[in-house]
Amino acid sequence: MSFKVAILGRPNVGKSTLFNRLVGKKLALVDDTPGVTRDRRVHPAKLYDLHFDVIDTAGFETAAAATLQGRMRAQTEIAIREADLIFFMVDSKSGLMPDDKAFADIVRRSGKPVVLVANKAEARGAQGGMLEAWEVGLGEPIPISAEHGQGMPDLRDAVIAALGEERAFGEEDTVDEIAESEALIGEDITDPDAEDIPAYDETKPMRIAVVGRPNAGKSTLINALVEEERLLTGPEAGITRDSISVDWEWRGRRIKLFDTAGMRRKAKIQEKLEKMSVSDGLRAIRFAEIVIIVFDATIPFEKQDLQIVDLIVREGRAPVIAFNKWDLIDNPQEMLAELREKTTRLLPQVRGIRAVTLSAETGRGLDKLMEAVLGTHRVWNSRVSTGKLNRWLEGILAHHPPPAVAGRRLKIKYITQAKTRPPGFVLSTSRPDAMPQSYIRYLVNSLREAFDLPGVPIRMVLRASENPFAGKAKKRD
Repeated sequence: MSFKVAILGRPNVGKSTLFNRLVGKKLALVDDTPGVTRDRRVHPAKLYDLHFDVIDTAGFETAAAATLQGRMRAQTEIAIREADLIFFMVDSKSGLMPDDKAFADIVRRSGKPVVLVANKAEARGAQGGMLEAWEVGLGEPIPISAEHGQGMPDLRDAVIAALGEERAFGEEDTVDEIAESEALIGEDITDPDAEDIPAYDETKPMRIAVVGRPNAGKSTLINALVEEERLLTGPEAGITRDSISVDWEWRGRRIKLFDTAGMRRKAKIQEKLEKMSVSDGLRAIRFAEIVIIVFDATIPFEKQDLQIVDLIVREGRAPVIAFNKWDLIDNPQEMLAELREKTTRLLPQVRGIRAVTLSAETGRGLDKLMEAVLGTHRVWNSRVSTGKLNRWLEGILAHHPPPAVAGRRLKIKYITQAKTRPPGFVLSTSRPDAMPQSYIRYLVNSLREAFDLPGVPIRMVLRASENPFAGKAKKRD
């Protein structure tokens, strides 16, 4: 059985840097600004031959419970309860602060095993700060440099001493992790001509990213879905900074939910930290399969909303719209008709996109949202046999053949589906460069209707049909 380690300490002592070092990836945002981390993040970690889960937490701060800092502290206290071992970090460079002693008392009262970690030990003058760390009364400080990887063998030995060898080297949980290297965009179809299409797998784990403008209710939605206060929420805009993943199960299906930072217009993003948060969100979108775009129903279809949807479509993800804060709408029937009209008119590139009205605050509409997600995921994984496609193409060419360009009629030979996730089709034609975009859009929209592929991106690639006589010059006698 694996164990959990929570990294605790006041702001800016290097908790996220150590977290990244242990998980082997730059997952948590790191910046010189104090208080970058706000939510708690859990990830499998490795320290030489030790395998465990590590929890990154917000810096401990003295504040009232109703404030943002107070809510951050509540999340950290949850991490203490979940952990089997605590890394209490202090900054050797700046020395001991009054807050360090106050929070050391909280950690001591928890009764959990503690390893005192003195970070930034490589800095000049760090020896004095490390000796001061004895004053917190949590045992011998382990000098490390999370940024440069120094002191990691000593940290490993301290973990074994705190937990005991049997607990530290216990059997690992055999949980099937979703491989990050798994191909998500354009999975190749091994046999395009096969008529037997494999059935949709209802048991396969699914990745869902939740995106939207700041303060649209993304974190509140995830908390409502998982039925716990897993993510930090509040009236302040831009609370979420890191892209946080949450494991969840819905009707027996394993799901990984990604909360992301709110995305503002590019021109408004000035701070380095916000740029890092947005780029972290973009990475979550690329890693996800389904993307739920949370619209604020009181001010829907802002320009930024449309740009976010367009970005998701260009990335090849499957989008679902959630009109949140529906409990604040006074005339729901009129509003619903208006939203349907705007969705059709403003998002033609994903005709038939599924949109659900809900209230993350009250929990209304969550099952409908998940049913829409499942339906969209099924379409995103759709595959149509080559025989059906070409029978459809014959009917299209008979009723609406491609136009003549420069006096010459364009010829289409055949169509086949080459990829899924999203559905990708190859069209063999005489002159790919001359095919008008309007006719390609007509084919894509006809495909949607004929094979029931609403609301997902469809890729259409044109290729020149092979000429069997190319390169064979006529021989003269």
